[in-house]
Amino acid sequence: MAKEIVKEDIALVKGLLLKVLGTDEYADLSRMGGLTNHTYKVTLNNGEEYVVRIPGEGTEEMIVRKDEMTSTKLACDLGVDAEMLYFGEDGSKVTKYIKNAVTMSADSLANPERIKQMAEIFKTMHTSGADTKVPFEVFEMAAGYEKIINDNSVPMYDDYAEIKAEVMKIKAEIDSAIPSKKVPCHNDPLCENWVVGDGRMYLIDWEYAGMNDGMWDLADVSIEAGFNAECDKMLLTEYLGKEPEAIDEKHFLASKIYVDYLWTLWAKTRVPFDGQPMEDWATERYTRLKGFLEAYKNI
Repeated sequence: MAKEIVKEDIALVKGLLLKVLGTDEYADLSRMGGLTNHTYKVTLNNGEEYVVRIPGEGTEEMIVRKDEMTSTKLACDLGVDAEMLYFGEDGSKVTKYIKNAVTMSADSLANPERIKQMAEIFKTMHTSGADTKVPFEVFEMAAGYEKIINDNSVPMYDDYAEIKAEVMKIKAEIDSAIPSKKVPCHNDPLCENWVVGDGRMYLIDWEYAGMNDGMWDLADVSIEAGFNAECDKMLLTEYLGKEPEAIDEKHFLASKIYVDYLWTLWAKTRVPFDGQPMEDWATERYTRLKGFLEAYKNI
């Protein structure tokens, strides 16, 4: 079901069109998906298509838009994302619409060809040699989210302190076994951020992009797409260019733990804005996190 257009957004969309394209007249306006922002596909009277994003309420607390612009520009320069026409200080954005665009789903991403394309996109970013100077420090962010949760008096899980201690123990083990290397990462490659159009794949929406361990991206997309063991191995093999070793698999599972840990806290910060649906999403993440913790013990 298509999302409803927010009445107050119409004037903002028209203002951005006029500023960027020189016209505020359009033939069609439809709202696209997304958890936190209001994103619209706009078709002008001449048939040209664009995407206009209006930043969501409360995102200014968690997203540094200047940093997002830096990462988005890199992705566009590398041909990973669609052409960007405008990026405002508040996070408003206008981009070219990807022709014949099909947004990916969990089922479509499990296709071997899609897995290969994702691995190539990740390698393009991770081996670019770029340093965006945009930090994505997972555990510093987690601490920041904890503060937002506390400041907004959002209830936390009774066993949270115990679970956090287990996560930190695993982090210490992985940090001692694998040299830390930070590369440009997307950090939020959920299914809806993968788009196929005109015979190629794009990775869009770089709000949480920054310098991070590249394995995070692989772990995140595996979780979001619900990959099974076969898909996981295929993704790792394509990305590494070789058969995964035991340490690669351990690193991968640890990264899954970090992903669900951080996004559980992120979801909790959104509860005051988005209510029960985000609370339910946090609980889903938290439950899966505990399953990963048990699996890690058996490696």
